Amino acid sequence: MTNKFRGVMQSPVTPLKDDFSLDLPTFEKVLDFHVRTGATAISWPHHKGESLNLTIAERKRFAEAAVKTVAGRIPVTIHVSALAVEDTFALARHAQDIGADGILAITPYFWTPTREAIHDYFVRLCTSIDLPVLSYNSPSYLAGVEITGELMARLIERLPNFVGVKEASFNSEKFLEISRAALKLRPDFALVTGVEFLLPSVPLGGVGSYSAAGSICPNLCRDLFEACIAGDWPRARELQYKVSRLWALFRNQYPSSLKGGMVIMGRPVGPTRPPLPTASAERQAHIRRELEALGILDTEPHGW
Repeated sequence: MTNKFRGVMQSPVTPLKDDFSLDLPTFEKVLDFHVRTGATAISWPHHKGESLNLTIAERKRFAEAAVKTVAGRIPVTIHVSALAVEDTFALARHAQDIGADGILAITPYFWTPTREAIHDYFVRLCTSIDLPVLSYNSPSYLAGVEITGELMARLIERLPNFVGVKEASFNSEKFLEISRAALKLRPDFALVTGVEFLLPSVPLGGVGSYSAAGSICPNLCRDLFEACIAGDWPRARELQYKVSRLWALFRNQYPSSLKGGMVIMGRPVGPTRPPLPTASAERQAHIRRELEALGILDTEPHGW
């Protein structure tokens, strides 16, 4: 199974109207913007897409829109994780039915399953569909529950459609452990960092990122990836410092600060659904000052 997941992949935000209902026309604009500005794949809805605040019906509706709007220009994967495991399997089957290129799934939410239970979960998920499956490792979100290198190796040996991982521990030791275990068994296994920490991950076998800042500054994110792949480490360090400062900015009130930043860049996507806050005028003013100080306002696209 050829691996199509590498480079700066975008996980779009979810546009909402003022009454917090889904804004389909703006979602189509967001998707097209990402494709035109160099995204190598689309994956929706990650946590910045407010996945936990969306109903299953809403997620299916926008998944269908993503596949239809992207129209084969780049791969589209659907994040299928849900609080109810049966909803996860239903979303996975739906992704296959609508013609998605793959799915992404985190370990089960809230509970702290054993390593064997995590293994069985991914076996059941991967064998229920024919699509490529990327796992999502985020111990900070899941009370320390993680996919270890040993578990990753077992899954690769068992499952031909288990093709990659979104590694969001932001821990180079963990990334290296997974890299060592995975690449020995499957050299094209996609090791993807959770956001733009490309500088520490590419030398360890990383092949890309699921971008957060790409909604604001796709040029910067692409330049960082290209510098890392080229081994231009002085330039990569300079760009990584800038991107890391942006991540610190957006992580505060995530993902509402991203939506606030999109307003500044001329790409408004509406409020954030409660209980998450919507970026206030004061917050947006702070974001504007930071973007200006980093030169983002002068070097990145404005509007759609």
